[in-house]
Amino acid sequence: MTGGIEAVGDVVTGGLIARAVEPQAGKSETETGGNCLNCGMALIGNHCHNCGQSARVHRTLMAFWHDFTHSILHFEGKIWRTLPLLFFKPGQLTRRYVHGERARFVSPLALFLFSIFLMFGTFNWVGMPFPSGQSNHDTIAMGQTQLKGELAKAKDREAKLEKSGASKSQIEAVHKDVEGLEIGLKVANGIEANDLSLNDADFDIGIPSLNTAFKRAIKNPALLGYKMQSNAYKFSWALIPISVPFVCLLFIFRRQFRPYDHAIFVTYSLCFMSLLLVVLSLFARIGPLQGFRGLIIALGPPVHMFIQLRGAYQISIFSAAWRTVALLLMAFVVLIVFGVLLVMLGVTG
Repeated sequence: MTGGIEAVGDVVTGGLIARAVEPQAGKSETETGGNCLNCGMALIGNHCHNCGQSARVHRTLMAFWHDFTHSILHFEGKIWRTLPLLFFKPGQLTRRYVHGERARFVSPLALFLFSIFLMFGTFNWVGMPFPSGQSNHDTIAMGQTQLKGELAKAKDREAKLEKSGASKSQIEAVHKDVEGLEIGLKVANGIEANDLSLNDADFDIGIPSLNTAFKRAIKNPALLGYKMQSNAYKFSWALIPISVPFVCLLFIFRRQFRPYDHAIFVTYSLCFMSLLLVVLSLFARIGPLQGFRGLIIALGPPVHMFIQLRGAYQISIFSAAWRTVALLLMAFVVLIVFGVLLVMLGVTG
């Protein structure tokens, strides 16, 4: 079942890419003559008025790469008109696109796919936006030291309770802490997951198949993390349908705004957030700029949301302000829902 769900994720992602790229396919180097080579209609102007194909087609490798970069990034002017507005006047960009200025800007879906690919590529290249500053070995060693200290304290408390004649419930409570810390220390020391004894009752969520899946995932957290990262890339598009209903709630009494408008708003907003994470990841590798990361992540999203809300929907400062606060809370909920989706896909895969 999970394989089918992951296949759906691949198909939808591929479909979005194809839809973003395909409209410009066929743009060209060689005149086609008087009729469209795609549908045979007599040509009027540079494009067929029946099917939309360009009147010029190419058969050179350089032109092929020209189509590739143009179709994905729209470097021929569109990307440079879109990005400045996305960062500094997102409301204007959203409103202009919604109201018909489509050819002037990169479409929201094409820009979303580009920003997502760029974000994950940057993460793989330079790391996450907020690295710990320590190697994995140092982190594990620190965790082992802390666990050993906590375990020693817990055992000491257990011994003191036994000597003082404390109640059985108090001793059992401390003993459970000791057992939990011992298991954690085994994990930190690299003990095989099969050596850990896990009680069925600890993972009983009422569905036997999910119980087994969760136990397997907990025993191999590295694999779970890999699956979640892979699924985050495949299903990043799911953030759009998850988010749109929440934005609709913000304007439930404003019937002049349609779900399509909210979808464009959400998609451009997600594009900005993805590109912001790219910038933060790069800043993390540039010494003098590291100190600005906290300020950017604290102010960037709310300020951008406020400007986009006010400009896209032409609302007052007060209306944009309270909707920004609500949207930040909703974004937190959306991330939780998306995270739960990734966990479920990870443990059942």
